[in-house]
Amino acid sequence: MSDKRDHQAGNSGLPEGHGDDDWGVTRAEPEWVGVGAGTPQHVRRERERARRRRRRRGMVLFLVLVLLLGIGAFFIAKSFIDDRRPSPTPDYEGTGVNDVVIRIQEGDVGTDIATTLVENDVIKSTAAFMGAAHGRDELASIQPGYYKVRTQIPASVAVDMLTNPELRVGAFTIAEGRQLDDIVSTTGAVTPGIYTLIADATCIELDGESTCADPDAFRQAVASSDLNDLGVPEWARAEVERAEDPGRRIEGLIAAGRWNVDPSGSPTEIIAELVTRSARAYEATGIQQTSESIGVTPYEALIIASLVERESQPEDFAKVARVILNRLDIGMMLQFDSTVNYALDTVEIGTTDADRGRVTPWNTYAMTGLPQTPISSPSVEALRGTENPEDGEWIYFVTIDLDGTTMFTNTFEEHNRYVEVARQNGVFASGR
Repeated sequence: MSDKRDHQAGNSGLPEGHGDDDWGVTRAEPEWVGVGAGTPQHVRRERERARRRRRRRGMVLFLVLVLLLGIGAFFIAKSFIDDRRPSPTPDYEGTGVNDVVIRIQEGDVGTDIATTLVENDVIKSTAAFMGAAHGRDELASIQPGYYKVRTQIPASVAVDMLTNPELRVGAFTIAEGRQLDDIVSTTGAVTPGIYTLIADATCIELDGESTCADPDAFRQAVASSDLNDLGVPEWARAEVERAEDPGRRIEGLIAAGRWNVDPSGSPTEIIAELVTRSARAYEATGIQQTSESIGVTPYEALIIASLVERESQPEDFAKVARVILNRLDIGMMLQFDSTVNYALDTVEIGTTDADRGRVTPWNTYAMTGLPQTPISSPSVEALRGTENPEDGEWIYFVTIDLDGTTMFTNTFEEHNRYVEVARQNGVFASGR
């Protein structure tokens, strides 16, 4: 018995003196009593720290979420505002690329001008031009015509260039009574003719290179071009076709007034535009209808108007027209010094016997009837005076002083008395 107990005791691993009754039964873990009973203090502290960590993580996540939502809202709002906000007006910068000539048409307003500039790559947008032009009163003074500007320039610079009169090109004026060729007086003074005026108007400098047409190029174009290409109106075709001097056959068909030509145009193109627009101006006076009422063709009315222009002052246009018609009716020579001078290299108020004796297509001392062509560019006023001549039986007239006072008479005797007055006043003084 003792051996068995000893064996069991040795195998139990328990201290001596404790029997099976004391240690053979499994016991529960000890329980804490007092404050915090049921949970160890270090466990509570650990759990509290864990809760604080979770709260902090939650707060961080919340703040991150709020931040992300704020950023998102910002970009959404910005995108909305940007969509509603107008884009910057497209405009060029710098001093431009190349010189270019643009045309402002009759009746063009600001938007029309802007469109022309955009089409020629002068400015980038019409909006930029209209913005730059706002408040610029001088823009209203822009006249129809041609202007030298540069491509790809800021709209404000374009406005400056268009309002700079020095940059207007191709503009010139034809005075009343001017003829195609230059007029040289007996004193040597030269009055530029229409061909010279047109040639001067084509002179231009583009990108540092100057060009200028020669007056003779226009004369050659008139002499060699088809009448259709020259813009000759139908009512003048037959007479123009018969003209003996091809270079002068469109005399009178370019009206007096202010003109604009494209410096880059060919001589034929330039002449055609001038003749076409002049024909419209003449037709607006009723030349095709009223000429018939005075017994002449429209082209003959234009010839008479050119004589009226060269022989009288505006206040006498209608009277001189009546004298011409009266002489034509009785088959009397017109005998106008202006028709003699037209064929001369030099001109003067009083012509010589030799000059008056020369037979030319225009010299009315050497033939009856009208000159073959007009002898100048008449004004619209001269044409209206021709179409509406004043009533009277006058056959003669003479300017009696240098102020232009003109006397109209029915008899040769009375006319000669006034001729003597004119001579005494130096009207017929010759430079020869």
